[in-house]
Amino acid sequence: MIRTVNLSKHYNDVKAVSEINLNVRKGEIYGFLGLNGAGKTTTIRMLLGLIKPTSGDAFILNQKVHANHTDLFKKIGYLVEIPYSYPNLTVRENLEIVRRLRFLPDKKAVDNIIDKLQLSDYANRKAKNLSLGNAQRLGLAYALIHNPEILILDEPTNGLDPAGIFEIREMLSDLAANKGVTVFISSHILGEISRFATRIGIIHQGRMVQEIDANKLDVLCKKQLLIVSKDMELARKIILQNGFSNPIAQNGIMHLDDRKAIENPEQIATILVNAGCPPSLLKVDEENLESYFLRTIEMNGGIK
Repeated sequence: MIRTVNLSKHYNDVKAVSEINLNVRKGEIYGFLGLNGAGKTTTIRMLLGLIKPTSGDAFILNQKVHANHTDLFKKIGYLVEIPYSYPNLTVRENLEIVRRLRFLPDKKAVDNIIDKLQLSDYANRKAKNLSLGNAQRLGLAYALIHNPEILILDEPTNGLDPAGIFEIREMLSDLAANKGVTVFISSHILGEISRFATRIGIIHQGRMVQEIDANKLDVLCKKQLLIVSKDMELARKIILQNGFSNPIAQNGIMHLDDRKAIENPEQIATILVNAGCPPSLLKVDEENLESYFLRTIEMNGGIK
């Protein structure tokens, strides 16, 4: 549905995007993650034909993207950075303009998308008087009004409260799972993306540093057993004597990355209790996507 081949964009000596290769499948929710300035928006602008690549190509529905390929964009809904609107027109008037520009014959399309994005209470409010969250909803309504096959969204939950983020997440998941809509979504809200993306790509300093299936994230995220006992040195010796790897002490807590211990923490508890050195803390600590992301970034040049 979306494919790029060595897609690059350079501004003089600045390599905003360098040889990005993407392959997004039908019905997939692809989370495109990166710090601010990593190249996410530049990549999206090239996917939409808004800027011309320095080199490489972008393809959507197996058709090469270029600025004049207007028929292709009838099948795409998009939201890039700021959700632009006509500020002195109401929400309903804004969406009516979009309906006409897209030659949608169904006049109920505006009412339907207003209901879907829960904008009914603001339908007659001027766009300039909307909160940031509701302006973002209006931008999403622009993207969804024509029932596109592909959604390309740049930070779509920006400004939304937790309830709004949940609603958008559920809506996008439903579109992908039940209607086969392909969703390409960029974000820096890493924990949120991990909850519903099916595949995740990490971009850093313009380069794609990793692509992973979301269901494999648990395997990649670090797990360790955290242990605290009154006599930490004795606890360490007991753990070693019982065939486990050497715990590393940091800030008064022992970190044990022994797989057997992580999968069976009750064995460690039993061993320490029977040896007269009971733990006051024993828990499995699992790295979340945000920590994994930052560790991956650090391994690929760090944060500058």
